[in-house]
Amino acid sequence: MNVSLKNNDAASGVLKVEIEKNDYAESLDKNLYKLRRQANMPGFRKGMVPLSIVKKLYGKQALAEEVNKLVRENLYAYIRDNNIKVIGEPIPNENEQRLIDFDKDENFEFYFDVALSPDIDFELTKEDKLTFYKIAIDDELLDKRMESYRKDFGSYDKVDKVEGMDDLVKGDITELENGEPKTGGIFVEQVMLMPSYIKNETEQKKLIGAELNGKIVFNPYQAYEGEEKNLAQFFMMDIEKVKDLKNDFTFEIKEIIRHKPAELNQEFFDRIYDPGTVQDEAAFRDKEKESLSEQFLPESNSLFIKDVRALLLKKVEDIVFADDILKRWMLLSDEKMEKEYLEEDYPKIVEDLKYHYAKDRLIKENDIKVEKEELEDYVKRAVKIQYMQYGMMSMPDNVIENVAKDVLKKEGTEYDFTNRILNEKIISLLKEKITVTVKEITSGEFDEIVRKVADK
Repeated sequence: MNVSLKNNDAASGVLKVEIEKNDYAESLDKNLYKLRRQANMPGFRKGMVPLSIVKKLYGKQALAEEVNKLVRENLYAYIRDNNIKVIGEPIPNENEQRLIDFDKDENFEFYFDVALSPDIDFELTKEDKLTFYKIAIDDELLDKRMESYRKDFGSYDKVDKVEGMDDLVKGDITELENGEPKTGGIFVEQVMLMPSYIKNETEQKKLIGAELNGKIVFNPYQAYEGEEKNLAQFFMMDIEKVKDLKNDFTFEIKEIIRHKPAELNQEFFDRIYDPGTVQDEAAFRDKEKESLSEQFLPESNSLFIKDVRALLLKKVEDIVFADDILKRWMLLSDEKMEKEYLEEDYPKIVEDLKYHYAKDRLIKENDIKVEKEELEDYVKRAVKIQYMQYGMMSMPDNVIENVAKDVLKKEGTEYDFTNRILNEKIISLLKEKITVTVKEITSGEFDEIVRKVADK
């Protein structure tokens, strides 16, 4: 048994596996004797079929299986033992491999093409410059946050008159014909209207100023400009039944509900943060600024890592891969992949490979690792931030911990979070090695940069 590697160039090579008869003879005989013991043929007792017949019937198949097993085991053992960095899997060589004849041959040679991982060598210096965009937590952003909280934690009061665009009006509607209730017409109880949802300004104005227990005449079809989905929701009917409902209706108002934003008092502060943590609006805004900064940091990191990727790709742009071998391996490993689509996607695949190897070099060179406890703590923080985005600032630790455990049980989640931590560590590393300018911008400016990056 002999396995050897001949390098074609830095990116590819040919693995040769040589097998002689004495490499497989003993195992082949054992398998044939095993087959003999199991053989059940007419004219012979079970297990007493002559070995010559067993060899004639099963010898070729048994030899092929034994040889293929030896090839597979020794091929991968050679790659492992010699620390050969292979991209993908070895694939049959199309030039040197001759036809195998298991009927006549006793010694065999197999040839496999391999794509070799590139040697990565690049340097990061202070001459390399990137910008870290940080979302500024300004008064406008804080005001919107406060407004959202006040809305979420507000109350609903019953009132006697429709005054605001967001007043919710409930009542009964009756279809009219020539100004009178239509015989056999539509009558629906407890429909709901909100002025802000009405598209037609004339119909909208009819509702503003309407009083409890009063009646107005309005036209739902005109109010919603014939949009069947909205009409179906209003009438609480199937969409196909509302197409021809174009008559006027009376709307007898039974209830008017108005949302009242929460007041900025101690009760409000204690509902969002642990009781006593915040005493006044100024302290609340400071706490929110801190919270928002933490929530926006992953977005800043995500944008920055895209620039890091571009920088690393430029550093390793001259890397060469064994394109032909990689393409053949991809087609062989995925039967559903079509060659034309592979050719179209291949430049992106190569770009991803280059970034992978550049990033991997940074990780290994700087001994960057992610420990289990570190991963668990990171997921807890991510869960906590998720709750904070929904306004739940003070979730109990046991709730956070249990949710984090469930998150990590989902397939692929551990890999995703580990990659996030690695990215953050790479960001910290680069802030030391290269020149990083931190620039505060508004959330709108940040979103515009993200859109531009996505469009590239």
